[in-house]
Amino acid sequence: MGKLEGKVALITGGNSGIGLSTAKEFVAEGAYVFITGRRQPELDAAVKQIGKNVTAVQGDVSRLSDLDRLFATIKEKKGHLDIIFANAGGGAFAPLGAITEAQFDKEFGINVKGVLFTVQKALPLLRDGASVIINGSITGSKGIPALSVYSATKAAVRSFARTWTADLKDRKIRVNIVSPGPIETPGADNLFTDPEQLKAFKSGMAAAVPLGRIGDASEIAKPVVFLASDDSSFITGTELFVDGGMAQV
Repeated sequence: MGKLEGKVALITGGNSGIGLSTAKEFVAEGAYVFITGRRQPELDAAVKQIGKNVTAVQGDVSRLSDLDRLFATIKEKKGHLDIIFANAGGGAFAPLGAITEAQFDKEFGINVKGVLFTVQKALPLLRDGASVIINGSITGSKGIPALSVYSATKAAVRSFARTWTADLKDRKIRVNIVSPGPIETPGADNLFTDPEQLKAFKSGMAAAVPLGRIGDASEIAKPVVFLASDDSSFITGTELFVDGGMAQV
């Protein structure tokens, strides 16, 4: 029997990268998974990769009407949720002096507003004793040049994990945050249009990690399974760094 046998889970941004890898792990551990993403072709491809026990719902987490449609689908198909992995997010490089209002609104809309209303709108479906995991980042704790907006969004969701732990304690709903370091994902690769810039960036990131390499999405997915399962039954309000030591040394 898997660690998540019989559980119903939602993974936002589950069509690629960390979200897709986590969806595969959840299903392998016995869960039924709902995944979201903004692009239908990527969702369709993700469903094929996951193979079974999955429903994809297209939508943007920063749009409340899309979230309403998502939770209506979950209610109709399964009636409840046991796990949320609020994973959808993104960012862009922009040094102070070059940040635009559009960039600010987009990143806070997806990374902060999206997380807030994903969890809030899920509350009627969440069973008592459920597990909520938020995807954070080491940037919420470190000062990395040209990432001030993205970093601020991740600091905000770290605060959510603390306050929601207090808000939801009477329902025994655990809220934790997993904070990755540099990870190989399509989203990270898309930050650069110049292959040489991407290569230099990855080399620099790997050199800054004590373990000497960039992580794989599966190395985030497995700790998320731990936080979603009863193996972490006495863990709430915490931040689990999965970063090869980058934010720790």
